[in-house]
Amino acid sequence: MRSKYFGPGSFYKNALLIALPVMGQSLIQNLISLIDNFMVSGLGDVKMSGVNIAGQILFVFMVLLNTVCTSGGIFMTQFYGAEDKRGMRQALCFKLVVAGIAIAAYLAVCMVFPRQALSLMVTGNSEAEAILDVGVRYIRLMGYIGVPIVISSTIATSLREVGEVKAPLVISVVATLINTFLNWVLIYGNLGAPRLEVEGAAYATITARCVEMVMYLAYIRKHKQPFAIGVSDLMHIDWRLFLAILKKGGMVIFSEMIWVVSETITTALYNSRGGADVVSGMSASFAIANLFFVAFGGITTATAIIVGKSLGAGALDKAREQARWLLTAALIFGVFMAFFGLATMLLVPVVFVKLSGGAQDICRQMVFWMALFMPVWVYQNAQFAISRAGGDTMMGMMVDVVCTLCIAIPLMIFLAKGTAVGPVAMYIIIKTLDFLKIAIAWVWLKKERWVKNLAQENA
Repeated sequence: MRSKYFGPGSFYKNALLIALPVMGQSLIQNLISLIDNFMVSGLGDVKMSGVNIAGQILFVFMVLLNTVCTSGGIFMTQFYGAEDKRGMRQALCFKLVVAGIAIAAYLAVCMVFPRQALSLMVTGNSEAEAILDVGVRYIRLMGYIGVPIVISSTIATSLREVGEVKAPLVISVVATLINTFLNWVLIYGNLGAPRLEVEGAAYATITARCVEMVMYLAYIRKHKQPFAIGVSDLMHIDWRLFLAILKKGGMVIFSEMIWVVSETITTALYNSRGGADVVSGMSASFAIANLFFVAFGGITTATAIIVGKSLGAGALDKAREQARWLLTAALIFGVFMAFFGLATMLLVPVVFVKLSGGAQDICRQMVFWMALFMPVWVYQNAQFAISRAGGDTMMGMMVDVVCTLCIAIPLMIFLAKGTAVGPVAMYIIIKTLDFLKIAIAWVWLKKERWVKNLAQENA
């Protein structure tokens, strides 16, 4: 069926060919993460809580890194559409330079003041000190994955931005299998290895990330990519273009950092509502929810590549049409993923059988509500992807400033300090603001500030 809001079957087939490998890669990584959580949960609520508050630091770093890659990717995709290899290489240089700055901040938190940073996540928790002791041991080791993650992420995102989505999937499978195997060996001391528990989980991740980095470097060396750079490229950066990317990308980074700070604050406030059972229950729910959150990466990547390539090629009317088709697809896909999400509730008593009953109950409730919100969130991700494909990064900043900074954070603090509302109810109340985000984004997209050929403007 083809109309204003529905495209031809070939269009959706092409979108799925882009989205499914990305989703497959994320699904495999998240399945392994779920297995990791299962293994760590066997050590008890306190140790799982320690690993997961440390994981919040990694979460902030990963969001920052992904945002940097998204900023460079806006231009990478459009230069790819314009067949401009020089521009693509400059976009990769941007990713590496800015990500290098992010590594410095990440290492400072992990190595210099980890306890101070982690203590913010368990303020008011009745078992804070025991949880912090575990978290500090874990996060000090996780500092070593900064460089491998940056190199792997910049290459992986660049491959996807030029439409090459299978290689990241294969590399991800190999790396995550290594991670899982080493977790089994090192956490519990199998095959004659020492029982390292939490530290074993960290060593497994470090090893897997280093192998992943080597595989990516070997792949781009063997398969010449149009964005591939050498040391000389980093020594001859086009600073005019660099600043142009930073101008657009800075707003993406700002809006995403507002969001991640909000998520960190709200997580800390959830954790204040009890003991280790609350921390482990909430974190376990996200480990399961990540299985259906893979929809976000799929819809975002497909939208960015399809719309961005058309804009870079100067086909502006085509990009407008494709954007409408993708928004409709996002809504339908979100409904499908909601049903999938509800089905994952069956995993709670199986995967987290060794967690306390209270932790399991919190996990089950959270998964239920996150599944119901999927149509809203998938549609919202498609809106942001369309806006950013054309370099309109102001939309995301406005949405997050209004909804997150001015409403969500103050409301969350009020709920935590002025009411007796539990962590799950707090989560539901805050997430209803996403309907307002969609409304603001819908009005903003109508202005078509995103309909721009950035490749031509920065030639």
